[in-house]
Amino acid sequence: MEVSVVSVKDSKSYNDFIDLPYQLRKDYPNWILPLRVQTKELLDSAKHPFFQHASVHFFVAYRHGRPVGRIAAINDRLHNTTHHERTTHFGLFDCIDDDAVAQALFQRVEQQCDTWQHDCIRGPFNLSVNEETGLQIGGFDVPNFVMNPGNAPYYSDLVQRQNYVKSFDLYCYGLDLPNMNPRVIATAPKIEKRLNITIRNLDKSRFDEEVTKLMDVYNSAWEDNWPWVPASRDEFAHLGHNLKQIADFDLVFVAEDHLGKTIGFTIAIPNIYQAFAHIPNGKLFPLGLPKLLWHSRRGNIKSVRVLAMGILQEWRGKGIDSIFHYHQQKVGIRKGYNFAELSQVLESNTMMNRAASLVGGSVRMTHRVFEKSARDWRQNLTEHPAET
Repeated sequence: MEVSVVSVKDSKSYNDFIDLPYQLRKDYPNWILPLRVQTKELLDSAKHPFFQHASVHFFVAYRHGRPVGRIAAINDRLHNTTHHERTTHFGLFDCIDDDAVAQALFQRVEQQCDTWQHDCIRGPFNLSVNEETGLQIGGFDVPNFVMNPGNAPYYSDLVQRQNYVKSFDLYCYGLDLPNMNPRVIATAPKIEKRLNITIRNLDKSRFDEEVTKLMDVYNSAWEDNWPWVPASRDEFAHLGHNLKQIADFDLVFVAEDHLGKTIGFTIAIPNIYQAFAHIPNGKLFPLGLPKLLWHSRRGNIKSVRVLAMGILQEWRGKGIDSIFHYHQQKVGIRKGYNFAELSQVLESNTMMNRAASLVGGSVRMTHRVFEKSARDWRQNLTEHPAET
């Protein structure tokens, strides 16, 4: 049956773009979505600092007037400058289980890639590597955690049948906090003392100043991890503002050397998706807000996500990651948390994968980023011009 794909340019297509994943997730209770208001904030080019260095085209696929798929084509100029690439990213991909719809969506991204004269398509990124990254390919028997993507199991098949192949994987480690490796619990305080470092909580009274320090460490600590890109001051401030609304600052730790210089940090946040699971349509009104307040009340959320950890190069391999995990475990248990997800760890990040395993974590969910070379579809257009 005929599929039409339109650019999001009016209120109807915009609302259909927002609404589609909530319709698709009805049969997949472990797939947790952010609130609609959060998605709208993500797409607001006037307010989100990502759009200062990126151009994005949003598309919705229709069949007989009904929305059946969506996708975004993203030109992240900062990524391409940083990594000397000419790559189009795709993101916000959602689709019914239908190859024709997926094909129509990816054809629009490929056309946009040609317009930008890029050589490759890679994704999904929602919208950047500093936000939701990857397509869930494993762990469908458990719910995705806060700020981590989820999707239906058939999604990866749709993408692969469009001749997209693996670029890299990201691992989400699960850790029962009471069962953290006792060796880590015993040795972490000794390592902390031997290194002569100070571990403290983020100072909320100096929030903006503290965020600037963390940004400097973050950009330095992650600079060698492709496809990471440095967060601009506006982007990091935007992320800090969003995290401030849900963070438990008792679980945010900063490491300083004997001179008071910030050498590392870790951020764990309550898994607010436990509450979002009770708001499947993503709407706060009229019934969503009371449900959110009830299910996120003190003591009701039992899990956290270790969202980020950064350590300066010269301090890596000394056990600071174990020290961070030790402090988060000790405080987390005291506050009633019993489970942590350490995510997303790049498969090539040997040190962080080893650290997650050392504390007792095991992979609970995997996300994959796919890519496709431009020559693949350009060759197909040359060989089969009647099909275009």
